[in-house]
Amino acid sequence: MGDLHGKRIVLGVSGGIACYKSAELVRRLMDEGATVDVVMTQSACQFVNPVTFQALSGRPVYTDLWDSRAPNNMVHINLTREADLVLIAPATANLLGKLAQGLSDDLLSTLCVASAKALLVAPAMNREMWQAASTQRNVTQLRADGVQILGPGTGDQACGEIGDGRMLEPHELVAAVRSYFQPKILDGLTVVLTAGPTCEPIDPVRVITNRSSGKTGYALAQAAQQSGATVVLISGPTALPCPSGVKRIDVQTAEQMHKAVMQHTADCDIFIAVAAVADWRVANASTQKLKKTNGMPPELIFEMNPDILRDVAHLKQAPWCVGFAAETTLDESALMAKRQQKGVPLLIANLAQHVMDRDHTTLYVVDEQGVTPLGTGAKTTMSHTLISAIAKRYNNHQT
Repeated sequence: MGDLHGKRIVLGVSGGIACYKSAELVRRLMDEGATVDVVMTQSACQFVNPVTFQALSGRPVYTDLWDSRAPNNMVHINLTREADLVLIAPATANLLGKLAQGLSDDLLSTLCVASAKALLVAPAMNREMWQAASTQRNVTQLRADGVQILGPGTGDQACGEIGDGRMLEPHELVAAVRSYFQPKILDGLTVVLTAGPTCEPIDPVRVITNRSSGKTGYALAQAAQQSGATVVLISGPTALPCPSGVKRIDVQTAEQMHKAVMQHTADCDIFIAVAAVADWRVANASTQKLKKTNGMPPELIFEMNPDILRDVAHLKQAPWCVGFAAETTLDESALMAKRQQKGVPLLIANLAQHVMDRDHTTLYVVDEQGVTPLGTGAKTTMSHTLISAIAKRYNNHQT
């Protein structure tokens, strides 16, 4: 069951080349469990045929203010009565102007004026159109009216130029929709979070690392952002895209991660150590590629890496700390001792053999009360469950 299960979304599509992304957006919203009603402007129909959206959504597509399929001939009223929000992607400069001035000369603009539902808008246009004074005035007015502006992004544009004005990618827009529905239980807080593995060099081409994919940490960073927090994600090497709205700092080694964490925890409220940090590093790492010598492996000397979580927890003005423990057996007394040794109020445990390289996880909460199962599910789903548990304990601590 997706995060948007039971939600009904009206997707407005106005006329721009970014319409092709809207087709994927419909599919992604539906994959999250949403019901999607598509409303297209006449200009949008020049880029994508309405049949495309009908096939993807499994529902009628609306293009005409005078659509007679509505029993009362008021499709502009009926469409949003059952909707949870209206999302417009792409939104052209022309449509932004209409919305800012309350103009309603077609179905999409009239629907927006007639609806009191939340309105999320993803601009898409040439960089000079986006930077135009008139466009910026319209965007300022829309924000003042409570409209949420999503993006735009920066990059290559259909006109051949590079700059601001690209519509956000479908996965980013889905994340924004999820965020809208997520309770803002961390509103106003700053969360620093580590994720992924670390890589400790043996020589310039070889490293010692682990099997951490970073999926749990990245899902938790996204859940924290969607819960209203400002999130800094300090990440070891992964192939995962940065969660939408999250600031990511890339590191390689445990020492680099330690330094980055110490630079960012002074002003944070909550620190969550999810990364699988290497306990040891190679003290005699070579600056040149090691060669085979008589078929014998090189002699490696190890030394301890800094304990990031313990060091943060023992700061004079320490943030509220949460640690992760990936174990191969769940020994309650050992977990309780580990929480005490780290000096943290909350430790989250899971079984490494059941979580690494997988999209599902089972989590256990370790606090002063003991070890309690939190549940089993997709990492994206369990991340929201965990954020709720963290927020509850953090608020109890504050009071």
